[in-house]
Amino acid sequence: MKIWCCLCFGEEDEEEYNKKRETMREREDIFGKNDMDEVKFEGVENADLGFQNPEDDGGENIQLRLGSLREGSSTASTLDINLNLGLGEEPSSSSAVAEPKRSGLDRGTHCKRPKVQSFALEWDIPFVSMPAQEGNPFGLTEEEYERMLNSVGHSLPQAFDGEESDHTVDSTNWVANGDDHLSPEMDDLENRMDLTDDLLHMVFSFLDHINLCKAAKVCRQWRTASTHEDFWRFLNFEDRNISPQQFEEMCSRYPNATQVNIKGSPAIHTLVMQAFSSLRNLEFLTLGKGQLGETFFQALTDCTMLKSLIVTHAILGNGIQEIPIYHDRLRHLQIVKCRMVRISVRCPELQTLSLKRSSMAHAVLNCPLLRILDIASCHKLLDAAVRSAATSCPLLGSLDMSNCSCVSDETLREIALTCGNLRILNASYCPNISLESVRLPMLTVLKLHSCEGITSASMAAIAHSYMLEVLELDNCSLLTSVFLDLPHLRNIRLVHCRKFVDLSLRSMLLSSIRISNCPSLQRINITSNSLQQLVLQKQESLTALELQCKCLQEVDLTDCESLTNSVFEVFSDGGGCPMLKSLVLDNCESLTSVVFCSNSLTSLSLAGCRAITDLELTCPYLEQVSLDGCDHLEKATFCPVGLRSLNLGICPKLNALHIEAPTMVLLELKGCGVLSQAVINCPLLKSLDASFCSQLKDDCLSTTNSSCPLIESLILMSCPSIGSDGLMSLRCLPHLTSLDLSYTFLLDLQPVFDSCMQLKVLKLQACKYLTNSSLEPLYKDGALPTLLELDLSYGTLCQAAIEELLACCTHLTHLSLNGCVNMHDMNWGFTIDRVHEGDLRVPVEQPHRLLQNLNCVGCPNIKKVFIPQMACFSHLSSLNLSLSANLKEVAVACSNLCFLNLSNCCSLEILKLECPRLTSLFLQSCNICIEEVESAISQCSMLETLDVRFCPKISPVSMGGRLRTACPSLKRIFSSLVPS
Repeated sequence: MKIWCCLCFGEEDEEEYNKKRETMREREDIFGKNDMDEVKFEGVENADLGFQNPEDDGGENIQLRLGSLREGSSTASTLDINLNLGLGEEPSSSSAVAEPKRSGLDRGTHCKRPKVQSFALEWDIPFVSMPAQEGNPFGLTEEEYERMLNSVGHSLPQAFDGEESDHTVDSTNWVANGDDHLSPEMDDLENRMDLTDDLLHMVFSFLDHINLCKAAKVCRQWRTASTHEDFWRFLNFEDRNISPQQFEEMCSRYPNATQVNIKGSPAIHTLVMQAFSSLRNLEFLTLGKGQLGETFFQALTDCTMLKSLIVTHAILGNGIQEIPIYHDRLRHLQIVKCRMVRISVRCPELQTLSLKRSSMAHAVLNCPLLRILDIASCHKLLDAAVRSAATSCPLLGSLDMSNCSCVSDETLREIALTCGNLRILNASYCPNISLESVRLPMLTVLKLHSCEGITSASMAAIAHSYMLEVLELDNCSLLTSVFLDLPHLRNIRLVHCRKFVDLSLRSMLLSSIRISNCPSLQRINITSNSLQQLVLQKQESLTALELQCKCLQEVDLTDCESLTNSVFEVFSDGGGCPMLKSLVLDNCESLTSVVFCSNSLTSLSLAGCRAITDLELTCPYLEQVSLDGCDHLEKATFCPVGLRSLNLGICPKLNALHIEAPTMVLLELKGCGVLSQAVINCPLLKSLDASFCSQLKDDCLSTTNSSCPLIESLILMSCPSIGSDGLMSLRCLPHLTSLDLSYTFLLDLQPVFDSCMQLKVLKLQACKYLTNSSLEPLYKDGALPTLLELDLSYGTLCQAAIEELLACCTHLTHLSLNGCVNMHDMNWGFTIDRVHEGDLRVPVEQPHRLLQNLNCVGCPNIKKVFIPQMACFSHLSSLNLSLSANLKEVAVACSNLCFLNLSNCCSLEILKLECPRLTSLFLQSCNICIEEVESAISQCSMLETLDVRFCPKISPVSMGGRLRTACPSLKRIFSSLVPS
């Protein structure tokens, strides 16, 4: 047990501190006598350490006195801590403890843990000295301090009353002596946190033997408590190298032990004989990994209290004589993986017997009360031996004889006649049984894995087991059909039955069916009121399916390639599955037309059904549908459905679409290139993606807009058939905020300007037929006042139109001009509308702009970019000028610019930057010298990432130090591995 005391005192000479430490070491023997591991004092300075002589009180009271002398004070403060460990010599017990009489001590004090004073001292927690506060020297909260004052009152020093005193009060200025010397005042201050024997006993009851041994090292009380016989009823020495002398000592110390496990211990025969002679109350015994001689079985009868015996991986006897196990009270016996010739068991009260994987040729049983017999994998047991063993137990209820290859139908008939209460039978891997003439009417569980003799004729015999609940027929290679009408059947398994063709089951309680890897299965007929889930994956030959399952909710028919369109009649309303919610028909390639009507279905998956051409769903509660891979779908009708989203972009041959979805908010028709007829009635639709629908006409768009008035995002990219008439219908969309008309043949945008007053995003990429005057309403008439993002990439607008747009549309935040071949120098230091003779531009004050992102990627005719501070681009944070091959000079002064990309500007020579917040600069493949880069980044105090890869004028050998000197904030520099 460790006691940590960390006290804060005034500064003193180090020599004085070392003297006190030596005093403590000289008296460490006191703590050794009390089974204490260690006592540590950390951070104790100027402490007077003194210990009361343990001989005065029998070694039970240890007094620790801590003192300090403050600078400028002649008065010393003292801390006396009494550690009453109560280390008695007598054993501690929860039932009876001899309590010595002591004057002045509370009852049970001699066997309690050390008393912990109030304030801050606790076991295993460092004592932290709180700074003494005026009127509250203990560093307590106001509520605790007030409660302490009320409880102790006059017993505290004067300084506790809040009055000034010459006596300096420290948090350690209090005394706590042993119980025999406690003053009445300090006794009231004690907060008892003792562990009595009863409480300690209860805590230790949750520990295993290893932790009990660790707890015994703490103190004498814990050691005594941990050795209580209640904790050592079970002597577990499994796989431990314990000697006979040590085991004998343990048995003599705990003669009332009831459980012993010496499996894997050396000399198990010697140890178990000692257990028999010393432990008269032994009830549970576990042995193994050794050899047991004849004397063990003779002495077994003397252990009269034994109830359970487990022997594993052992050699019994000398290998030639019969092993007798006779006991009048034994109830559970396991002889597992043991070697012997014969075994004879005569136990009148035995209920469970396991001889699993033991090598004996004969077994004689005289156990009239035996109910569970396990002789699995006893390969040497002959048919007659199995018959004799089982028929000698008339009350047998469970029999496991799997892997007993000699068992025949005759043995099973004898068992059926003798054991009328047999409920569980495992005859797996018994190739000689067919069950054709066997009647087991009370059987509830039957397992017949890999029984080669089981055929369809065997099902007639199984049908007489009217109480059967579980039937497993895995790997029955000759089984072709199963026709069963069992009222109590709940679970059936048919796995890897290669010749299995027909299944017919009728059971109102059937709740689980496992059918897998039956490649010849063609017909399934199931009637059940309890089945909720049916999984029939990879049944390639399945063609007919009949279900009468009122509670069926989930069906998975993935990879059932032979299923025809008639399967939808089974699952539609009136088809026998009125509660069906989920249907999976993935990769059912024989399906061509889907006509499905269900008022319960919520999820449908037809992924990979490539042959489907027509789809008609009437499922008002359908929430999810998957049509991935339905490449040949031509006509689709969803009327009505409960879908919130639908993706038909993976159906490139779709030409007719009708949707009635009152809750749909997202519809994707991207890539439906031949879609010409579309009726979309989705009043809550907010997003419609019809990009690449080249056959979509104006009338379809007008009808859709009128029936879906809540659309906010509309994508009509690459819809060349959309014209002005279709755009006029946009007035039906008062909430439209995003419009994409890229790659269209539009000539006039006036319908957009007139209809979309709330538009925020407009994309016009590659609209090559728009003239220079097409955008005049934007910067002349103030059209689209809420527009924030504008994309004019790959257009044919001239330099003047672009400059007017930049000058007047100050509300734009994102502008893309990628690939604009008519765009030349970007000089934003001058006005573009005041030009004097001689083409001289006059600088004027610029308006405040909100532009944040500007992209001019791949503009081949830009040679110079000049953005001074007077241009008022205070919000510009990202500028991308990459792939501008003729760009030679860049001068940018933007206070908020964070990202600048000049990669692949191979003509760049001059770079001037005044961007204090720039963090990333990309100059990859630029023909710029290192001096220009140094000069540019010297004005960027927050730059972290610099990319100068493949710059021919920058050598990677020496540039690292120079660039970091110019810009100390650099963290990452990307450069070529070898000089260019």
